[in-house]
This record gives sequence, C-alpha cells and structure tokens, in this order.
Amino acid sequence: MGGGDREPRRLPGTALPLRLLGPQHWHTWIGLAILNLLSRLPYPLLVKAGHAVGRLARHLPLHYVQIARSNLALCLPELAQAEREKILAAHFKSLGMTLCEAAMNWWSPDSKIAKLSSIEGLEHLSAAHARGNGVILLTCHFTTLEISARILGGAVPLTVLYRTPKNPVLAHVADRHRSRLAVGRTIPPDDIRAMVRALKDNQCVWYAPDQSYRKKGAEMVRFFGVPAATNVATSRLAKMTGAAVLFFSHERLPNGAGYRVVIHPPLDNFPSDCAVADAQRFHAFIEAEVRRNPEQYWWIHRRFKGLSADYPNYYGKAARRGGRAPRATQLR
Repeated sequence: MGGGDREPRRLPGTALPLRLLGPQHWHTWIGLAILNLLSRLPYPLLVKAGHAVGRLARHLPLHYVQIARSNLALCLPELAQAEREKILAAHFKSLGMTLCEAAMNWWSPDSKIAKLSSIEGLEHLSAAHARGNGVILLTCHFTTLEISARILGGAVPLTVLYRTPKNPVLAHVADRHRSRLAVGRTIPPDDIRAMVRALKDNQCVWYAPDQSYRKKGAEMVRFFGVPAATNVATSRLAKMTGAAVLFFSHERLPNGAGYRVVIHPPLDNFPSDCAVADAQRFHAFIEAEVRRNPEQYWWIHRRFKGLSADYPNYYGKAARRGGRAPRATQLR
C-alpha cells in the first residue's frame, strides 16, 4: 500500500521520568513485571493464565460484573438468565485473556504474533487504498481490539485512534512500546482535524466509534433495540475526504488456535444522506458479530450511560455522571 508517510511516528516521553519510580507507582511496576513474565509463556499456557485471571475477577466484588450483567439483559433479553450467566462467565475469561494479550502486545516479537494470527480481506484494503482518498477501517470494542491492531499493523501501515491511559506508568510503557512496534501512527480519538489530514494523505485510519458518546454531535441510535448515545462522525469524515469505509472484525479462536481478523469489502452507498442511518448500519454489523461471539464483546462498558431524564437509568446513580446525552427528540 502506498501513500502517506509510512514511518511510524516516534511518540514523546520514551525516556523514563524519575517521578514514575516513586512508591505510589510500585504496585503498577510489579504488575507490569508479572505481565512481562507472562509474555514469555507458550501461548497455550498464556491462554490458561488468562482464563484463570478472568475466573478470579468474575467472583470479586467488582461493579463491572453487574454492568456486564445489565448489558446482557438489555441486549439479549431473548436468552434465559442461565444462558446469559454462562456468557457472563465466559466473558470474564475473555477479559482475562485481554490482560495477557496486553503482555503480548508490548513484549512479544512480531514473529510470534504472526504465527498466531490470520488476516482475511487484505485485497479489499488494497483496492480501497488505491483510490487515493484514504481508508476508514471501522471496528468495534471486542476483547481482541488491542491485539487486532498489532496483528493488522504488522501487515499494513496503520493510523490508530488511541486514548492514552490515565495511569502515568501505563501511559509511559504503552507509548514506549507502541513507538517501536508495527502499530504505526496514533491520533487522539477526538482530534478530527488530525483524522482528516491523515485521510487526505491517503492513510488507513483504524477507528472504533462504538462506545457511549455524549459530546456535541451525538445522536441517539438504537443498539440491540435500545437507544444509545452514539458518535455519528464517520459519515461526516467520509463525506469530507472521500475516504472508503470498510468494516473490520476480529476474534479470538477457540481452543487456543490464535486470532482471525477480517477486512470486509467497502460499504456501498456510504455515507448516505442520513448519518443516523449510517450509524444504525454499523450497529447492525456489531450486533451480528456479537451474536457470533457474545462472550468476546466488551460488556463491561456502560454503553447506555449518561442518558437524559427521558430515558431509564440502567446503571444507577453513576450512569448520569460525566456529561449529557441527546434528548429523546433526537431519536430517529
């Protein structure tokens, strides 16, 4: 794939600030040391370790358990409670694997990642890139999100929307490793101008706008039939730049077989004249992927949080913190 600056951008802050060695950060460094050791395990043992971590977390008094249970009830009401509880247990094993995959992301060589993964649909990406207007790879928050970027970044140059961790030690380590690995450029998720520049430079932008969004321009779009505050900027970006939009899916294969990522064909009639309809189309894609692999979706995110008084309060008092969502009149 040609076009744009292919060299990964060196991120700032790769030298270790001495303040990060203070006692208040020692627990984080101990956790990172454990992850480093986990990354050296053969993959079958890593899978067992991830599942063990997830089983432990499932039985801890964590509010994430109830968030996931609420989301499963909202999105999959046709299932019996016992079936949803089985998905919940499998989901936490999947979350445990996500932690172990963070170790792989940071410390495993490209050769190990490549042996564990397959990429389908690169021909769709190449054809879309050849148009010269940039490519938006539209993906979603499954538990394999981070490692999918590492897998695809090993095959093609990527520009990734990335939110820096709040923990300063994790932010430092993530930036240092991302700067030396094949993930490529990074853009803050709210930097629309940088995204437009990247697309006009014919870059491939990896974008996951499927979480709760309560800022200016948000719309209420149904997700599994439930109104959810949604970022509909993808349509505007595609219109401004002429970029092709392709769905990108990713999954962890059963029985420790590794990973499969798929680049789907470019979307026809996208963007349409209705940004909400475009977002609904994206939601339909996510819903189909969730029904294939329900345990791997990111159920611990409060997708229906922060709604106005026109909507039910699904998660308790904390659901209304942190901003306001569009009101009911914006529901299409």
